[in-house]
Amino acid sequence: MTHATPPQPAIGERDASRYIGMSVPWMRQGRMRGRGPAYIRIGRSIRYRIADLDRWLEQHKVDPSRGR
Repeated sequence: MTHATPPQPAIGERDASRYIGMSVPWMRQGRMRGRGPAYIRIGRSIRYRIADLDRWLEQHKVDPSRGR
């Protein structure tokens, strides 16, 4: 018997922008330029998984104690 993985929460663009502390226009530019977090497109609707937003934030973390 296999167990299904529960669905990951997905939020809209405005909530995602608040979650990572960036503006909605920045989110749109990030998608166009390939620099923003991973997203899901369903028709015209854009959704972001919380796990993808967390991963993106982690990738941009700077540890000042490590120097340059």
